[in-house]
Amino acid sequence: MNVLCLDLEGVLIPEIWIAVAEATGIPELSKTTRDVPVYDDLMAFRLEVLAERGIDLAAIQRVIGGLSPLQGAVDFLAWARQRFQIAIVSDTFYEFGMAMMPKLGDPLLLCHRLKIDGGRIVGYTLRQSDPKRHTVRAFRSLNYSVVAVGDSFNDVAMLEEANFAYFYRAPTNVLERYPQYRCATSYSELQGWLSVAT
Repeated sequence: MNVLCLDLEGVLIPEIWIAVAEATGIPELSKTTRDVPVYDDLMAFRLEVLAERGIDLAAIQRVIGGLSPLQGAVDFLAWARQRFQIAIVSDTFYEFGMAMMPKLGDPLLLCHRLKIDGGRIVGYTLRQSDPKRHTVRAFRSLNYSVVAVGDSFNDVAMLEEANFAYFYRAPTNVLERYPQYRCATSYSELQGWLSVAT
């Protein structure tokens, strides 16, 4: 069986930070890797805003608890499980993402960890440097064929290493910079491409 590496936010679930921005009324938190391609720069900005506004981990987890998978995502994953082994390869954190895994059928989640002090988010620890690239390389080193699907700048490394690679509902600025990748606009369209990739 081949491996399907999927980004999480924007592909299977809503963008967590956008949901937090809307729930807290802090628009600055709506920035994602679609807006700030360098992940460390984006996280430094987010942590600064959280500290200034007094937003703790519990507040963010309450927002996440109210989120549901994107419409059609659960059915798409059920279809994909019949054809692939699935790994969610994300730049989110276990303290955020694990709450969504039961809603998605408990796929493997590979992501990062937060540093917490007294309930406040004070930093984070990456699983490894350039994790999405290394995840695909690791699967390929085990002689798996890998299909990768993402929606943003931080997914490009994963797409570059995969045997087959696609964007899913990526914004125009991402597509203009990386026109070599086709972009599906629906799960049904993506399923058609993945059927060929298998």
